[in-house]
Amino acid sequence: MSETAPAAEQFSADRPFVFRGATVITMDEQGVLDDADVLVIGRDIAAVGHRLEVPEGTLEIDASGGIVTPGFVDTHRHMWQSALRGYGGDWALSQYFVFYYLNWGEVFRPEDVYAGNLLSALESVDTGVTTTLDWSHGLRTPEYGEAALQALREIPGRFVLGYGNYLGAPWEWANAPEFRDFVSRNFSSRNEMMGLQLAFDVPGASDFPERGAFEAARDLGLRVTTHAGVWGATTDTAITQMYDAGFMTPEVCYVHSASLNEQSYQKIAATGGTVSVATESEQSAGQGYPSTWAIRKHGIPASLSMDTSVWWSADFFSAMRATLSADRSRDHLEAHARGETIVANRLRAEDVLRMATMGGALSLGMEDRIGSLAPGKRADIVLIKNDESPAMTPILHPYAHVVYQAGTADVHTVVVDGRVVKYQGARIGLPLAPVRDKVAASVEYVRSKLGEKAWAEGMHPEIPVDEAIENPYRYTDGDAHVVARAQD
Repeated sequence: MSETAPAAEQFSADRPFVFRGATVITMDEQGVLDDADVLVIGRDIAAVGHRLEVPEGTLEIDASGGIVTPGFVDTHRHMWQSALRGYGGDWALSQYFVFYYLNWGEVFRPEDVYAGNLLSALESVDTGVTTTLDWSHGLRTPEYGEAALQALREIPGRFVLGYGNYLGAPWEWANAPEFRDFVSRNFSSRNEMMGLQLAFDVPGASDFPERGAFEAARDLGLRVTTHAGVWGATTDTAITQMYDAGFMTPEVCYVHSASLNEQSYQKIAATGGTVSVATESEQSAGQGYPSTWAIRKHGIPASLSMDTSVWWSADFFSAMRATLSADRSRDHLEAHARGETIVANRLRAEDVLRMATMGGALSLGMEDRIGSLAPGKRADIVLIKNDESPAMTPILHPYAHVVYQAGTADVHTVVVDGRVVKYQGARIGLPLAPVRDKVAASVEYVRSKLGEKAWAEGMHPEIPVDEAIENPYRYTDGDAHVVARAQD
């Protein structure tokens, strides 16, 4: 017999628990199971099925009326920027470059990176994002890297630090002795809860100096994540350089990939690369049209990401919804331009939920451990259940319900690596107040360094007229450029 768990305090590391009576979306060959159970023992999923027999003393979670899914995987989030949440809500990408890359990047301290990471990490697990790649491009020295890691270690999520420095040349910092010491200190042994990648861009300089950064990644055995296909910043030139040099492999994730030509997409497909799609970012900032519409034609695996909360929220339901809608919108518009009508949508809700789970796992090289609900995989699980929400009844089409009906307020239980970090809609042992205080201190400092005039101008930028903005990658030449035009 099992015991019902009425309170979060009854969860312990050595006590099994089981989700009972849920609609279970496995994201594997079992598909969707109605009125099914998921048993967790230790760090792992022990069984998935109907009316499971469980060990004596197993705690029960009543999941009836809810949907159990794999934890969401965000493959690209600038977590440190969460401390300035919403500050750039009216920005285009050019203003982002001006604020961080050209004007104020040097203002931020290690403690500011720490505060932003802490808030973002807490928000991740709170909203069902059990794995997040921190595209941490504000790490000017290893001291900044240590601050980023410290924050991620304090939150019980699964994280990958994408180490980057947008103010420095990647071929230099990736080969510097102090960076190698940082890697040796923190990543000398495997840790499933904390991974490392190199995060840098290729702006298209004729001599391809980023070769040295790719060689560093190869030497260290690290995957690479890079912003590709960003209009006016990282172009097809970069893809050609990477391809010709032999650095395009399955270990590279191309973020956005929203404004590439057919040849570039073909190269990504042929070399086994993956794409991280950040639809709300691409729609608003202007990297290009969200790329699922293009890459699915080439069979390129996609994952989803939120990019940065300096603009948008960290709501992964919003990411799924926006992605499906943008893809379908483009399909319809293209058909209408040909005088035709779409009679069945090609991209389905199941496809987008797969991007949010298994797609992310594949992009991070973790598909053998996370991304689906199968015995032997790590227990990264989300229960979507809210008995008082009109939007949670009835559940007829589970994939579409997760994508188009559910929201963050419906995240009932979150499990990371077998640990219950949220139950009955409340985080366990993770109060907001200490994090909020650290973020408030960081905001106060940054605002004081800018001064009130620059702070206000940064938040409410004027619309420029025929103004060219310099290459934001100040450490190199290339074809990165932004030319502003007055908007009617």
